[in-house]
Amino acid sequence: MKLEGMKVGLAITGSFCTFEKIEKEIKVLVDKGADIYPIFSTNVQTTDSRFGDTGEYMKRISAMTGNKPILNLEEAEPIGPRGYLDILIIAPCTGNTLAKLANGITDTPVLMAAKAHLRNSKPLVISLSTNDALGINFKNVGELFNVKNIYFVPFGQDDPVKKPNSMIAHTELIADTLEYALDGKQIQPVIY
Repeated sequence: MKLEGMKVGLAITGSFCTFEKIEKEIKVLVDKGADIYPIFSTNVQTTDSRFGDTGEYMKRISAMTGNKPILNLEEAEPIGPRGYLDILIIAPCTGNTLAKLANGITDTPVLMAAKAHLRNSKPLVISLSTNDALGINFKNVGELFNVKNIYFVPFGQDDPVKKPNSMIAHTELIADTLEYALDGKQIQPVIY
């Protein structure tokens, strides 16, 4: 299934080191004709880091997509009853967001959007970025692999020597992963 004309929710959490990569992939999605609805976690909205000003980042992403960002729980909740998204991707998905999602916690706009979207039996894609994927969060990765309608952007260790538990998605495969997920399939291989 192609992305042209698809309504894609893009939920961005606070793995700030991946923002530049995610921004490049947003351009790819826009160029493929996807209609993107940005959703920003509370941490993204309130935390500047050594990787830049998140307020400016949010403005750039919103301008690229042409849609007003979803910034709170009240704005995210209608994603469920209105059912207007074809697919939702959490990119990047931090270990914190991953753990909360695996345990049904919905205390951020991103998690509320995911819960609301999943109730419609539509695909949710996770673009992992966490320093503890092979540590304390490993059980949550496994848990979500077994949830219907959840798919993963292929991922691997980003620095096995200095950060042996860290894993990050191959963001250049976001568009392909979305297309597979829209067809109800997990792109393979998932881990490499």
